[in-house]
Amino acid sequence: MLYPELFKQLEAVRWNMGKDIPWDSFDASQLSDEQAQTIKMNAITEWSALPATEMFLRDNQEDSDFSAFMSIWFFEEQKHSLVLMEYLRRFRPDLVPTEEELHAVRFQFDPAPALETLMLHFCGEIRLNHWYRCAAEWHTEPVIRHIYTTLSHDEARHGGAYLRYMKRAIANFGDDARTAFAKVGVLMASARRTAQALHPTNLHVSKAHYPRDTVQSRLPDPEWLEEWLDKQIKFDAGWETKVVERILHNLSLLLERGFKTAQDLNRYRKELSVRTSGGAQPATA
Repeated sequence: MLYPELFKQLEAVRWNMGKDIPWDSFDASQLSDEQAQTIKMNAITEWSALPATEMFLRDNQEDSDFSAFMSIWFFEEQKHSLVLMEYLRRFRPDLVPTEEELHAVRFQFDPAPALETLMLHFCGEIRLNHWYRCAAEWHTEPVIRHIYTTLSHDEARHGGAYLRYMKRAIANFGDDARTAFAKVGVLMASARRTAQALHPTNLHVSKAHYPRDTVQSRLPDPEWLEEWLDKQIKFDAGWETKVVERILHNLSLLLERGFKTAQDLNRYRKELSVRTSGGAQPATA
């Protein structure tokens, strides 16, 4: 089981909201209304760890080890929402999300293949790590810069934990796991070709709730994420390249095959499809 070891590792580096955030360093002159509004939207987005955890527990009924790990992931992700709300409570109480605004992002996700969901969230952690690093550079107020840097480190550690479960899945399920990881990896490493920000909170997850079936669509400002990325923190092609490189690097190690581009990964996915189906080798792109 991975849970006991991951618990020890993450507990050893867990930050304390009272002691490790330099609240006394707050500089009101360095926080604009625009920046404060983005913190509110981000706090609500992070609250969606609640329905994501409910999804993970439902779809991993046969995996008590991973389900137990959710106790760590859920705690730390909900703390992300809480520290952003605490920041607003202290310094912009008029913008603290209401319980209704938080509850709006709690809705039931449709069942999905557990291995593909695992890979999707692994990529999501990599992407969040880079989004928060970029946000820390954009913000000018020192306390929120510190908070975003702290959150980015958490997301990197969460990605590492998911990677451990992905390695275990390959040991247990072989090509089924490799196929699931390659399939989602191609999508997530091709984000530059899409107009939509590819992150779990921005993907359609519930047919019954369409078109309000993404976390972002249920925010007070459904257009917030694209505005934040494109016009505010300016998460540009250079940052996106770092995300893609990180995804491909980790998959190269995990799958023991070098991937420089999403096209390389897609060719590997096709090879897996042939191998598992016993069919003829298709032409490669």
